[in-house]
Amino acid sequence: MTTYVFAFTEGDKDQKDLLGGKGANLAEMMKLGIPVPPGFTITTEACRAYLAKGAAPETLEVQVTTALRQMESEMGKRLGDPVNPLLLSVRSGAKFSMPGMMETVLNIGLNDDTVEGLATRSGNPRFAWDSYRRLIQMFGKTVQDIEGDHFSDALEAAKDKRGLTLDTELDVDALKDLVDDYKQIVERETGAPFPQDPREQMDAAIEAVFRSWNTDRAKIYRRRERIPHDLGTAVNVQAMVFGNMGDRSGTGVCFTRDPSTGHTGVYGDYLVNAQGEDVVAGIRNTLSLDALAELDRKSYDELMENLRVLETHYRDMCDIEFTVEEGKLWLLQTRVGKRTASAAFRIARQLVDERLITRDEAIGRVNGEQLTQLLFPQFDDEADKVTLTKGMAASPGASVGEIVFNNAQAVERTNAGADVILVRRETNPDDLEGMVVASGILTARGGKTSHAAVVARGMGRCCVVGAEELYVDESSQTVTIRGSDVILKAGDIIAIDGTSGYVYKGDVPVVPSPVSIYIEEGLEAGLAAAQDEPTKDLVASVDLLLQHADSRARLTVRANAEAPEDVIRARKFGATGIGLCRTEHMFLGDRRQLIEQVILAENEEEQQAAFDVLGPLQKGDFVEILRAMDGLPTTIRLVDPPLHEFLPDLTDLSVRIAVKEALGENVPDKERKLFKAVREMHEQNPMLGLRGVRLGLKIRGLFAMQITAIAEAAADLIEQGGDPKPEIMVPLVGSVRELQIIRGDAEEIIAEIEKSRGVTLDIEIGAMIELPRAAITADSLTEESDFFSFGTNDLTQTAWGFSRDDVEAEFFNEYFDLGVFGVSPFESIDVRGVGKLVAIGMRNARSVKPDIKVGVCGEHGGDPQSIHFFHEVGLDYVSCSPFRVPVARLEAGRAAVSNEAQTTA
Repeated sequence: MTTYVFAFTEGDKDQKDLLGGKGANLAEMMKLGIPVPPGFTITTEACRAYLAKGAAPETLEVQVTTALRQMESEMGKRLGDPVNPLLLSVRSGAKFSMPGMMETVLNIGLNDDTVEGLATRSGNPRFAWDSYRRLIQMFGKTVQDIEGDHFSDALEAAKDKRGLTLDTELDVDALKDLVDDYKQIVERETGAPFPQDPREQMDAAIEAVFRSWNTDRAKIYRRRERIPHDLGTAVNVQAMVFGNMGDRSGTGVCFTRDPSTGHTGVYGDYLVNAQGEDVVAGIRNTLSLDALAELDRKSYDELMENLRVLETHYRDMCDIEFTVEEGKLWLLQTRVGKRTASAAFRIARQLVDERLITRDEAIGRVNGEQLTQLLFPQFDDEADKVTLTKGMAASPGASVGEIVFNNAQAVERTNAGADVILVRRETNPDDLEGMVVASGILTARGGKTSHAAVVARGMGRCCVVGAEELYVDESSQTVTIRGSDVILKAGDIIAIDGTSGYVYKGDVPVVPSPVSIYIEEGLEAGLAAAQDEPTKDLVASVDLLLQHADSRARLTVRANAEAPEDVIRARKFGATGIGLCRTEHMFLGDRRQLIEQVILAENEEEQQAAFDVLGPLQKGDFVEILRAMDGLPTTIRLVDPPLHEFLPDLTDLSVRIAVKEALGENVPDKERKLFKAVREMHEQNPMLGLRGVRLGLKIRGLFAMQITAIAEAAADLIEQGGDPKPEIMVPLVGSVRELQIIRGDAEEIIAEIEKSRGVTLDIEIGAMIELPRAAITADSLTEESDFFSFGTNDLTQTAWGFSRDDVEAEFFNEYFDLGVFGVSPFESIDVRGVGKLVAIGMRNARSVKPDIKVGVCGEHGGDPQSIHFFHEVGLDYVSCSPFRVPVARLEAGRAAVSNEAQTTA
């Protein structure tokens, strides 16, 4: 019989696939002797079985009963006992932390009888009835899918009726009335009374956790974070401990280091007389942990000791939820904490300095996406700003955008091309869709451990929380700044600074971040640009980890660039060469007419006349590029796009001529000649037509002109004392014969220039693999090629039969929803399909030339996950856009360390 239920005493932190993150860590805490309320975990395997059949396995109920009875014996209480009731919490817990999953349901087991027993047993009737109203509210919203506003509106009405401000001010009679109101809401919305059977409550909550795996918000988060859809979630059932039993009780969330800045020292929030969801939801602004030290020194000291034990054991910053019940400390869960990008780099360096981790481990604690966030601009301190208010800086960044109040507005305005700031009283998991598309998040309530703060940090979103002067009224679509006459509405522009917590009116200019200055100009410039010690520490931390990544990387990183300024920037960013110089971009603008002249030429003499003009222009381009990359390899791709991209649109041209004829105007012979040529060359699918090497073979002078320009440019620079290293890449090769012809032409041209100029030109000639046939026959192509570079953008199109420009907008969203894609194959390499073609091409090529140089020049070369794959299959380099070069450098180092660790494991 499959085991679906494990007591917390039966697992460990390495069983996250089976027990989920929470369950595995609770088991590990038990092993460490941490005070954890007892409980059990229902495995991810049970969830997958439920999702496959639409019902839980029959044996699950039996195993749950066994685990429940063991817990009852341990606690000396029973579920449903009217005298001494055991109460439970039910939490989701996937392998990866997922804000889109089900919210926790607390106090399961309370009903009209057990609430009286809890009141008598605790000697605190107010606590018992407060716990009961919380159960109905959580169960109704989370398990029964009742709109949460029904409950929150009833709660606000109860306070308003009595002239109260805080939930904690409601007395026993008020809470009893509120319970009745909540029951009526449940019966009105579901057609059935609130369930009184505690086991029915628990089973329904467990099933709701299983269902929550496939909610829209969970799918959105998994898609964004590239989490597989088939993992399933575990369920954690735990004995309740109570932070809402009075002033000697409370609940909190804390971190062993500041997750926002990375500063050392324990950081967190605490609420007296509260349950855990009060802290996370942000419905009451919190106290600092210093308040706990003043209120209950014994619990505070015990908490600090346990935090040290956990950080030492996990060797990382930990995130902990805890409850103090009548002076007794309990830890409810721990995990390696989510952190901002700046905190990630600082903490990694701190742990190295503290000799808690190695430098290899440190580069595994950061990633390319986090480095990208540090390269974003920040607000200009010198600019004039109109300050609206100030909240807590929850997640760094500088964000400017339109105010939106809900998911629908956020998605609509983002789709229209606008940047948006999601403004809420407080956020909850239902807001995830809006948070994903927003460039920034602003809340009136909550602390740095509130839902908005935690999710924003995890997603790298700029976030300010707890801006108490804001009165957010979604019904009227306005935000009022208390104490002023400022009223903002949906669509108004604001700016939020997630580093300082300030909120500004209107647009605010931005300046380069110190990290981006460091990347481009070096460590001294980056440190000089930093305005304070924490920022200097951040720059130094990035330098330490990036330099170490460079020292460990096997893959080198080149750049895709052809404009001289981009080539120079790429070199500053640390590129070791140019992996793709697109020459077709050099034929735009005024030069386009020369290409038209080539097409319209009636004989070779007319065609050559156009090439005679284009040649010197091309040579000038290559001189600038090769000079900027002096001493480094520069792969120049011969012209690749289809011919139609250099010609007028057929429809536009035919309409223009038809209009002139209808008006009796003269149509010049040149225009008619151009129309005839365009019509004759029109293709139904030009991306699979006359382009790349095919165009070079049809118009032989075109490639010859480019090769001549490359060789002449190299000769000029050699004569000037330079060290140019051009590489000629032939695009869209499918047959070895194609490559033989172009290589033969190139070798003749290069030899003639060497002889006439008296120089030696070391110019490699290689093929770009963009077609499945090229990958499969790479062994024969190798005989004519000095190097290969995989063009993974076109390889993806030809492998899938997709036209990228057409399909992404047409049906990719449906493919994401249906689970065909977890991530776009144009964003991250399709390992099982396109990746297999890359591996086959590599294997075939190196079976002929073991040392042949092989790289990738599609934009996948800058994608972190793809880089790890390219390292594994043995490529020599990746090439990406200049701005992705630092990211690729970091990921190349991480890939080497990760692969080495897997090999030695």
